[in-house]
Amino acid sequence: MVQRSGAANSTKLAIGCGAGFASDRLDAAVELVERVALDWLVLECLGERTLAFAHRDRRADPRRGYDPLLERRMRALLPRCRARGTRLLSNMGAANPLAAAEATVAIARTLGLAGLKVAVLLGDEVTDLLAPDTPLHEGGTVGARGTLVGANAYLGCEALLPAIESGAEVILTGRVADPSLFLAPMLARFGWALDDWQRLAAGTVVGHLLECGMQVSGGYFADPGKKDVPDLARCGFPWAEVSEAGEAILSKTPGSGGLVNARTVAEQLFYEVHDPTSYLTPDVVADFSTVRIEEIGADRVRVAGARGAPRPATLKVTVGFDGGFLAEAEISYAGPNAAPRARLARSVLEERMRRVHGFAGPLRIDLVGLRSLHATALPEPAEAEDVRLRAALRAPERETGELLLWEVEALLTCGPAGGGGYRGRIVPQVTTASASLPRERVRTRVEVFEA
Repeated sequence: MVQRSGAANSTKLAIGCGAGFASDRLDAAVELVERVALDWLVLECLGERTLAFAHRDRRADPRRGYDPLLERRMRALLPRCRARGTRLLSNMGAANPLAAAEATVAIARTLGLAGLKVAVLLGDEVTDLLAPDTPLHEGGTVGARGTLVGANAYLGCEALLPAIESGAEVILTGRVADPSLFLAPMLARFGWALDDWQRLAAGTVVGHLLECGMQVSGGYFADPGKKDVPDLARCGFPWAEVSEAGEAILSKTPGSGGLVNARTVAEQLFYEVHDPTSYLTPDVVADFSTVRIEEIGADRVRVAGARGAPRPATLKVTVGFDGGFLAEAEISYAGPNAAPRARLARSVLEERMRRVHGFAGPLRIDLVGLRSLHATALPEPAEAEDVRLRAALRAPERETGELLLWEVEALLTCGPAGGGGYRGRIVPQVTTASASLPRERVRTRVEVFEA
């Protein structure tokens, strides 16, 4: 089934989302490409911590640092996108866009996609532009926070235009602001000026609605009995048909599960927005408070009416730091008196870590099944017959984490009674903070490769 759009009409642009985060589903992206004639498929896969972890991976191996699912996604999507005339744009390059481009070219060659052009946007990494006294938005300075892993500026649509104009079928980036990934193809198609704040704001709204994938087509919206969503296991990815004026009609993959209506759109519009009247991006300061949302059919919503103001003079920078190690260990208590036994285990573990081992850092011990997600916000219920103790700490050295795992496993025989199902792990951690740089200090370039 193919739903025709304005893919061949210069007055319309059909753009879809094929991923809203690094581990998003692949089958739904394949269905979207196969069933809708898209001009562009955008895969937004890069969160702040995802990028910091990518820097850590690249340091361990210069061939890594891009999205680990890139190969699987490209093998499934490249042949379909080429057959459909759909261009693919993604920030799966993460901390190593060049390596991602090289891997994509290699995959294209194995698939027999001769001549496929891959453009890569470089310049978002600004680690060398930060000084120890660079202030952080959260307070303090870069130098005082710890060991720097990497830093990346949020690039805007202007930096992407040369890659689009190269004619590349695939464009890979590192850190680009999420809505800018969607806005750049609109800018290129319609020739909007870089200071046409109203249209840039309108396009930013569309990008913001699409960037999180199924959140706008029913996924994150679903709340049974309150906000019911049909066939959630087969929820479809969203896409939009955008006009030259910046108005858009949002929909989802035809024949898929999920839904797109005024409520799903309104909920996503305000997702991660601190001030709806002043949403800061590298391209524009958008005012969402004037947006009009109108249902015009089944799974079809018209969106229009955003206002814009001049873009900020600075670019936001995500700064990643070495976070040491996270140790987590778990053990279960079940049956009569399970909750008191779990509480006793918690007190034993706290005393052992503090008094015997001298650990003075933050130590979190949750009793899963007794309101663990709320921590101390709500009192624990008196009783439960299935309780799982989870203990966690962060430390700069692995040895401290090993002590925690040792102590939790020792509860199996050292008491209280009935503990079982031990599990523990220690993983490297990163932390992130934000800074700003004057935009003129950030220099970008585009390189193009061919299969």
